[in-house]
Amino acid sequence: MIKMILFSHEMDILNPINTKHDNYYGEPHKFDPTFRGPVHNRGCTDVLCCVIFVIVILGYIVLGTVAWMHGDPRKVVYPTDSYGQFCGQQGTPNANKAILFYFNILQCANPTVLINLQCPTTQLCVSKCPDRFATYIDMQYNYRRNKSYWDYYKQFCKPGFNNPDKPVSQVLRDEDCPSMIVPSRPFLQRCFPDFITRNGTLTVANKTNFKDGHGKVRSVVDLRDAANGITSLLDAKEVGVKIFEDYASSWFWILIGLVISMLVSLIFILLLRFTAGVLFWMVIFGVIVAVGYGIWHCYWEYSTLKGKPDSDITISDIGFQTDFRVYLQLSQTWLIFMISLAVIEAIIIIVLIFLRSRVRIAIALLKEGSKAIGCIMSTLFYPIITFLLLALCIAYWAVTAVFLASSGEAVYKVMSTLPDCKYTNLTCDPETFSQSNVTKLCPGSQCTFAFYGGESLYHRYIFVLQLCNLLVFLWLVNFTIALGQCTLAGAFASYYWALRKPEDIPPCPLASSFGRALRYHTGSLAFGALILSIVQFIRIILEYLDHKLKGAHNAFTRFLLCCLKCCFWCLEHFIKFMNRNAYIMISIYGKNFCASARDAFFLLMRNVMRVAVLDKVTDFLLFLGKLLISGSVGVLAFFFFTRQIPVIQEEVPSLNYYWVPLLTVIFGSYMIAHGFFNVYAMCVDTLFLCFLLDLEKNDGSATRPYYMASSLRAILNKKNKRPEEKKKRRKKKEQPNKRH
Repeated sequence: MIKMILFSHEMDILNPINTKHDNYYGEPHKFDPTFRGPVHNRGCTDVLCCVIFVIVILGYIVLGTVAWMHGDPRKVVYPTDSYGQFCGQQGTPNANKAILFYFNILQCANPTVLINLQCPTTQLCVSKCPDRFATYIDMQYNYRRNKSYWDYYKQFCKPGFNNPDKPVSQVLRDEDCPSMIVPSRPFLQRCFPDFITRNGTLTVANKTNFKDGHGKVRSVVDLRDAANGITSLLDAKEVGVKIFEDYASSWFWILIGLVISMLVSLIFILLLRFTAGVLFWMVIFGVIVAVGYGIWHCYWEYSTLKGKPDSDITISDIGFQTDFRVYLQLSQTWLIFMISLAVIEAIIIIVLIFLRSRVRIAIALLKEGSKAIGCIMSTLFYPIITFLLLALCIAYWAVTAVFLASSGEAVYKVMSTLPDCKYTNLTCDPETFSQSNVTKLCPGSQCTFAFYGGESLYHRYIFVLQLCNLLVFLWLVNFTIALGQCTLAGAFASYYWALRKPEDIPPCPLASSFGRALRYHTGSLAFGALILSIVQFIRIILEYLDHKLKGAHNAFTRFLLCCLKCCFWCLEHFIKFMNRNAYIMISIYGKNFCASARDAFFLLMRNVMRVAVLDKVTDFLLFLGKLLISGSVGVLAFFFFTRQIPVIQEEVPSLNYYWVPLLTVIFGSYMIAHGFFNVYAMCVDTLFLCFLLDLEKNDGSATRPYYMASSLRAILNKKNKRPEEKKKRRKKKEQPNKRH
């Protein structure tokens, strides 16, 4: 069975449908008597790529399963102490100790070292952070009078240590207890000093100095240097809490704003059939008037300055000046402005004169796209399916990446405060470390948990597996987008190729197109998605290399990397453009990806001016629509959240920052409009390609009528001949013959 499918697939490539009139060099298609719109009897395309795609998906599931078996997300969620035990993990002695405490935070260089657990000091899980200054020496002295001092201090000592009479030197040598504790508060489940700025002075518990437990008085500034950046992070946390409170109190109104933007987007698309031309010509007329006013103003400034002294100095005479106002005092500056604006005005007018018919076609296609969406309203909600599939891909990729990152066993390394210790950062065994020579050669060194890893084959190739995870993720994301584009293209193509609209539109066009795309063209969609994914993958690697080489001084390397990034950016956008049009051709003809991409490319090249005009007109109107929708909803949200609407003033929730829900509504409105307009753009692109095919393959006769709308036929002076007219012409031709 598989051999038969592969054989039929090869025959499709060698003898694709409707190619006997195609020219390899892309010459126009002549009238093809076998063409009747979209092909319904189609076969599977790019079967080999489909098989590979299915195998890769199965392998991706296996990768996720293996990562799930070896990984442990708790290693990412929970902090880990010096013994490799999770803080706050249920069912362990640390179940009620969810915070990590550092014996001597002064030995830590910066917060990144702390978070990565690479600080050369003992780390323990505690139930709460210290709330006072204390040293072990002071505790031992006060313990003789009040045992409560030891009861409080011992919760920050190693588990099982209960000998407050042990000499201080031995306690600090064995790191049984910290030499000091400082008032702290938890951040990222770790104890950091509780910094407070009072009158411009940094303090901890209203103190600027403290004892370090080694007989020295230290400044709070030393703590700040050891935990550099934590103060700003704590402030950011407070801001984050307030933002969360604003979301909690305003989510209902944010949702209402997003629903309003959805309704406005829908109404805007449906009204484009009436307003597309008006919007476009109003803006173009406004631009012409604005540029004309600029020309007049520049001439007025030029004529005013021409007679004044020192205004005839040229720009080259005064050279470069940081104050731009100096140039505005020269008549030559306004002359250059006037000439530049005049050239721009002339270009705009000339382009409109010579391309007016193409602009009219573009506007007619925009109006027709609005009608098509009005007939197939279900297409507006297809982005929800795409969103759910993308969310599934992202979630699976993220979970797999976390499990891969948390794979492995606990790895311990020697941590020493001595700069000349040769055993620093070497792996060690915490159970036998006390009997080794390291403690003698490097006094005070510790065998501390460092990270999770291993020496097995699986652990050595974790990075490669992460790269595979990323590549397959990109493939699945691009396949999901391709599936949506092909589905929408098939639905809108069925609208265009219906001779009588909407009577001849087949039932459930969106569902039928979705079924055809999955059943016959999974391989073609996967092929196009794979090409795009490889380019995106290379771009990500180049971005990573650029990030790593930011400090490099090799100018040639940076220049070469910049050129590669630019080239692959251009290549990615070109492939996206070609894939989009190839999927449209696949939805119409049912050919394989390469043949469809070739046909789409040559079809567009034969109509390159129409493509350029339609692309720019569509982009302009859709961008204008996004700005109008997000701006109008944003203005409404601003008046609401700032209590400037008297009718519903009492309903406005109390907020810490009114800009939080405001920006959310504006951004959400823009994204909703973007989702709706993506469907509309796909509709216009599909109708455009169908329109070009209609012009090349049909002649308006009774057997080959034009399928385009009457407005498009009127612009092109095309007409469909009726069967009655054809019969009358035949009779007229026959009458002279009968007389003779």
